[in-house]
Amino acid sequence: MKIVFTGGGTGGHFYPIIAVVQKVNQIIDRENIVGAKLYFFSDGPYDKEMLYEHGLFYEEINAGKMRTYFSLKSLFQNFINIFKMASGILNAIFKVFSIYPDVVFGKGGYASFPTIFAARILRIPVIIHESDSVPGRVNKWAGRFAHRVAVSFKEAAQYFPEKNVAWTGQPIRAEIEEAAATPEALRYFKFESDLPVILVLGGSQGAELINNAVVDALLRLIKNYQIIHQTGILNFKTVMGEAEVVLGENKNKARYFPVAFLSPLGMKMAAGAATIIISRAGSTLFEIASWGIPSILVPFKESNADHARKNAFTYAHAGACNVIEEANMTANILISEIDEMIGDKTRFKQMAQHAKAFSKKEAAKIIAETILNTALSHEG
Repeated sequence: MKIVFTGGGTGGHFYPIIAVVQKVNQIIDRENIVGAKLYFFSDGPYDKEMLYEHGLFYEEINAGKMRTYFSLKSLFQNFINIFKMASGILNAIFKVFSIYPDVVFGKGGYASFPTIFAARILRIPVIIHESDSVPGRVNKWAGRFAHRVAVSFKEAAQYFPEKNVAWTGQPIRAEIEEAAATPEALRYFKFESDLPVILVLGGSQGAELINNAVVDALLRLIKNYQIIHQTGILNFKTVMGEAEVVLGENKNKARYFPVAFLSPLGMKMAAGAATIIISRAGSTLFEIASWGIPSILVPFKESNADHARKNAFTYAHAGACNVIEEANMTANILISEIDEMIGDKTRFKQMAQHAKAFSKKEAAKIIAETILNTALSHEG
């Protein structure tokens, strides 16, 4: 049995694939399936160690990203990317034919297009998963012929053939699906037990906006709250320097815990400590939902097809979060939102309940079972 996984080179595509692979490997071990080989096709490995740890063989496939906005630079980039995409398709056809997998699982994104195109040409079953409330271009196209389509948002189902689509929710890695116990998590960060904790997850794109607002609000926040601030690797030194200047010798300085990147253990502990989460509106919102923590989402306004904003407001309509638009993201508004949410105990409790209700725990398992059943029937 051979299974190919493919998706764009971002954490939003990569980590859900890993979550599904974890369940696939569990089933393979439990059912004693012999000779299974798993592959990851993309334009970059994203995390080589994680691929190795989960038994994924990496195959590089060039992919050109076609930009939909107009500028002279985008026209030039699209012209170059036409040739990259053509090269990637030919490469994908050759590699997919050489391996000849029993099924291809696509997570979406431009980097998945050549591999899914190759699977289509070679009549290999395709299963896709869509994380956004409105599907991206590749998944919209692939949904026309995909054997099965899984969606994270119920609202996304309308864009695919009814007989093939299922609302599964978002696959989440096993190691972060459940938050740590609160007392243990507070000890991990050396925090006080009687103060609320704000967990800030800036994300890889546009983290500067959230980072700047948090630093601007820092002196006022640490009077009443403790803060775990994931800055992003590229922004860590800058944020640390600014925070040092702002905090100086402040007596509450220990209430601020900046970190470049939270490991799975760190994320599990941070979720256990968190009272409220400030985040972008990518796939992280499903992790937040699984933890049942009220949140403030700040959607990235330049996301492809405005997906982030649509995701944020879909989640807000479920009653699980508040949304601050980028144009309104200031220290004063951020503090006001935090104070209001935490101060209204009844609404806060309802938001936590709505977040939990939004989460679907079995997503990775359901998708893994579908992939393996499809692979076994194709193999046979």
